[in-house]
Amino acid sequence: MQVQIFSLGMFQTNCFLLIDEVSKEAVVIDPGQDPDALLSAIEEQGLKVTGIWLTHAHLDHIAGVGEVKAATGAPILVHEIEKDWMTDPMLNGSGRYPEYFEPITGPAADQFVAAGDLLKLGDQSFEVRFTPGHTPGHVVYVTEGMVFAGDTLFNNGIGRTDMPGGSTAQLIKSIREQLYTLPGDTVVFCGHGPETTIGHERKHNWAVNDQTDLLR
Repeated sequence: MQVQIFSLGMFQTNCFLLIDEVSKEAVVIDPGQDPDALLSAIEEQGLKVTGIWLTHAHLDHIAGVGEVKAATGAPILVHEIEKDWMTDPMLNGSGRYPEYFEPITGPAADQFVAAGDLLKLGDQSFEVRFTPGHTPGHVVYVTEGMVFAGDTLFNNGIGRTDMPGGSTAQLIKSIREQLYTLPGDTVVFCGHGPETTIGHERKHNWAVNDQTDLLR
């Protein structure tokens, strides 16, 4: 499987294009604002996109969903808790910043994901893990040696929890129970910034490791 990364829009949201090189089928994770480079790559490589997988439905992770859906016809997957966020600017956050851009609405989700679901791309399986805290319906996608972590865990940091539905205690719990339990050499593909590994974060991520009081 090949992973191509596109940092999109004013938030530099990492969008991931996962490609099964045998079948030329692909999955898009978190298409952010201005996805032209992503769409060009899909067309140039002759890929068939079989799914648009969302880790969560904040504005910076869904701003390009409509364009990608229109171009590929692929189904949109999100956790059911955030189904209304796709079409409600106040829930997805875009309605809170009218000075910067028009409120963002996207197509409604076609399918819902939940903890324990297994998704496929070619012969590769992806486990859905439920990781609330950054948002109430956040999920991550885990496959062999990799996790697509959205805005849960960053390189030496964690996702913000000051927006509606956020909870620092819940996020720390999600990271410790759903991410830190992965093998240390697992590559973490983050929603923003560079990738990291689970082992590195276990040792060095003070934002998680110094928050023991939150878990009592």
